[in-house]
Amino acid sequence: MDPKDHLAIALDLPDAKQALALVDSLGNTCQWFKVGMELYYAAGNSFIHELKNRGFNVFLDLKLHDIPNTVAGAVRSATQAGVSLLTIHASGGPAMMAAAAEAASAPGAPKLLAVTVLTSMDASDLAATGIAGTPAEQVLRLAKLAKAAGIDGMVCSAEEVSTLSAELGPRTMLVVPGIRPTGAATEDQRRIATPAEAIAQGASMLVVGRPITRATDPAAAASAILEEIAEALAHSPAGLKK
Repeated sequence: MDPKDHLAIALDLPDAKQALALVDSLGNTCQWFKVGMELYYAAGNSFIHELKNRGFNVFLDLKLHDIPNTVAGAVRSATQAGVSLLTIHASGGPAMMAAAAEAASAPGAPKLLAVTVLTSMDASDLAATGIAGTPAEQVLRLAKLAKAAGIDGMVCSAEEVSTLSAELGPRTMLVVPGIRPTGAATEDQRRIATPAEAIAQGASMLVVGRPITRATDPAAAASAILEEIAEALAHSPAGLKK
């Protein structure tokens, strides 16, 4: 499988001009771009259309979390924009996720990914919000809720990938942020992994932002991660399932 199918580069930048300059600097090293709240709120659907016109796949990371009717409407709007992946928060509950899944059953709708526990959070952060137990326990609880509601993809850390794959089935898409190459700064991420570690655990797609976007040579940084993904896929039966 093409390693490019397993990497989404996070365009966490404040405006379209800077984001497109980065896209240009990456050349043909990538196929997927993740557009998050910062960039989407600044540039909107026009930026999505620009990426689509250039032949890229778009992962819209808005982490939708609202009443069921509002989230369903947002899914329909994202369908019109032409994105391929869209995130919702699993903590929005079964009714919200079921409404989102129904909206995503329309032709051309994006595949939905349920965000479980953010990779910036650990057990102490969960406890502060009133949730007892470990992040792994909460991730599994939310992922099972999402699967039952009709959501077939999950966002989790590499620490939970193997458990989710075993519990939800090998066809479940498992997207892993918090990816840091060996020696890279962890910054605000806590539950992290290298690209090879995440693929070996069974990740379907890795989300990488700052290790690429803030590199002196973004294309070289992306190429190095793709090489690591390719090697891990070649030696990992778990990774080859996706």
